[in-house]
Amino acid sequence: MNNRGNSRSAPSGKKESQQPDKPGFAARKVAADILGNVVHKKRPLDGELDASSGHAGFRALAGNDRSLVRAIVGASLRRHGEISEILERLLDRPIPEKTGRVVDILHVAIAQMLFLDIPDRAAVSIAVDHAALDRRARPYKGLVNGVLRRLGRERSDLVSDLDPERLNTPDWLWQSWTEGYGAETARRIASAHQSEAALDLSVKSDPESWAERLDGRVVVRSSVRLKRKGAVEALEGYEEGAWWVQDAAASLPARLLGDVHGQRVADLCAAPGGKTAQLAAAGAEVTAVDISKGRLKRLDENMQRLNLAVQTVASDLRDYVPAAPFDAVLLDAPCSATGTIRRHPDVAWIKKPYDIEKLGDIQHLLLDRVLDWVRPGGLIVYCTCSLEKAEGELQADAFRDRHSGKVELVPVDAQEVGGLPHLISEDGYLRCLPHHKAVAGEEIRGMDGFFAARFRRS
Repeated sequence: MNNRGNSRSAPSGKKESQQPDKPGFAARKVAADILGNVVHKKRPLDGELDASSGHAGFRALAGNDRSLVRAIVGASLRRHGEISEILERLLDRPIPEKTGRVVDILHVAIAQMLFLDIPDRAAVSIAVDHAALDRRARPYKGLVNGVLRRLGRERSDLVSDLDPERLNTPDWLWQSWTEGYGAETARRIASAHQSEAALDLSVKSDPESWAERLDGRVVVRSSVRLKRKGAVEALEGYEEGAWWVQDAAASLPARLLGDVHGQRVADLCAAPGGKTAQLAAAGAEVTAVDISKGRLKRLDENMQRLNLAVQTVASDLRDYVPAAPFDAVLLDAPCSATGTIRRHPDVAWIKKPYDIEKLGDIQHLLLDRVLDWVRPGGLIVYCTCSLEKAEGELQADAFRDRHSGKVELVPVDAQEVGGLPHLISEDGYLRCLPHHKAVAGEEIRGMDGFFAARFRRS
């Protein structure tokens, strides 16, 4: 391309950020930017999509375009391995580094063509426009066009022999789940991750009534699972603080403390506050401790909406010392969060094996610290939203061995978890997996991967 041609496509003085006046272009550009930030720069997706502090382009979009961005990025991350394999089959050689957003542009377009209800022509056209706009990607706009048009023509042959569960799971996670649960269960976990998580609510009281009013149903004992998603703030009961959003599995650890009415309970690593709300709604005097002042501010706002009174403390648990022992302690320890991949698909691609080791050291330290924060005879519930046994069963086993004679395991009973015995391990731990049934005797499945162990201080 000669200089004159270049000047026509990007006239002198025009900023590269100027966009074609084409419906949907801004949303696709933002989606590619966010996808690249997550996959290449390992930035958490929640941070990129934060309405007040996230990606500037995302914050500038209208509501419907924000929804489109979420859908595109979600599909791109859930199917990241598949899309990478398809691209490899479509390309004669790998795309060189330092080519701008070429790879991200292609991933976004392929996600739309294969996994979202978006016409090929729209996905291809906007992808080519985006490549033309990016200074470093511009030389590859012909490649973008050719690759995507070929995908449109040959999609059946290109995808017929793919193994989605294996491709969309990083090798280290596949190995961890296979070793921990067996090959068949590992594949069922990976299959569950291909679908977006349902919207579950915890209610202050009368879950059956709220399920009827919100067109949902009761799962895992007392959570309300909605049949359709929508703007949470527009749902009945939001303004009056009758319920809060919380995955059904995440609601179980707090229940393991039993009747907490009138008890002093510590909720450690408490934000965003789902378990805090459960304990306060059950009549406990709750002290919610979290290292992040920003997250605690959000927790306070949630408690105000719910009309629940709790004490909040911003502190690193390695420095915090309670004024007096608690009746019970709930330690929702920092973890890899691999149990939340259905709702946070970025986790699979930003976490690494060394995170498990590093976080395991923190879990070990915190468990030992909180032992003396509960009165003799009081309960400690340790939980993580992780599928990794190093952050669950192995951590709990080691804690019990280290403090033999000082703590005893209190096994979980099926009736405490909605009459679902498959959520309880042979050792009496709570172990939820993403494909597990959420209602006894029915084929209603899906929940976050969660682990919890209950101990009594002797």
